[in-house]
Amino acid sequence: MSAPAPGLTSGAVARRLGVAPTTLRSWDRRYGIGPAARETGRHRRWTPSDIAVLQEMCRLTASGVPPAEAARAARAARAGSAPPPAEDAPVGEGPPSTAARRPISGDVRQECRGLGRAAVRLDSRAMDDMLESLIAEHGLVTAWEEVMAPALHAVGRTWETSGDRYVEVEHLLSWHVSSALRRAGTRARTEPPATTPPVLLACVPDEQHTLPLEALAAGLGELGLPTRMFGAAVPPEALEQAVRRTGPAAVVLWAQSRSTAHHPLARHVAGLSWGVKGARARTTVLLAGPGWAGQAPGAGMLRPGGLREALTLLRGICDAAREGNRPTAPVSQS
Repeated sequence: MSAPAPGLTSGAVARRLGVAPTTLRSWDRRYGIGPAARETGRHRRWTPSDIAVLQEMCRLTASGVPPAEAARAARAARAGSAPPPAEDAPVGEGPPSTAARRPISGDVRQECRGLGRAAVRLDSRAMDDMLESLIAEHGLVTAWEEVMAPALHAVGRTWETSGDRYVEVEHLLSWHVSSALRRAGTRARTEPPATTPPVLLACVPDEQHTLPLEALAAGLGELGLPTRMFGAAVPPEALEQAVRRTGPAAVVLWAQSRSTAHHPLARHVAGLSWGVKGARARTTVLLAGPGWAGQAPGAGMLRPGGLREALTLLRGICDAAREGNRPTAPVSQS
């Protein structure tokens, strides 16, 4: 048996660069941007030199160069000079911060870069394909923590440092991530037991960032736990009414920054009670997001370190609430 040809498959290259596999086939057929060496009877394999040409093609088309012209320039670059490194970062992705450095698989890291490249090119089809593949292959939690969130942060950093450029990239990527999360949560959702109280998800009043809560809602859907998603900038009065009307197992309050974290609201929600005298109940409050760093607003509030930990905590809280072991409140004497 002959040895497998060296290089990457077309599917692996597509994920790395953030393009749809059909785009690679189209570029090859129309412009000759394909593997330099082909062998009969074997799958096409892309060498580092081939990938460098594709990267140049992606860079040029993302900057507005017509595909045919970009292809000529990319081929000329291969013929006239050494190829750039095959592992370069996409436009808009700088070196990872110290806090973001963690051991992840090479495949997932490449897919993060590929998603960023697809976003910069405003390639909706490629983003949808990649997000669906990521969730299917790696699971929702890994896809969010190691690919979606880092890609969103990278685009956000670029927007902040480039004089309001790439706003359209951030908006489009956010939309596709949100859509993928909702599809994942709906697809995997199972009917929860009727006795399971819901988890309420809400951003504090001045907070507009909802994607982390959407990831949590999708994860809870996969676990078969009921949720009520109230989204961005929920007024305190509306949240109080929702708590009293639903008797939730837990309330998750998201704050992206310390300037939006609403400590009085967290204490107020934690102190709400409902039910008949002698059997009143209270809800558990989870403080989610970097805005809650520092001293907690009150005793008994939980601060999960990420999506995975939040899902583990909420599953335990919902199981306890379903079995009747939710926290109780003292009867008011008024």
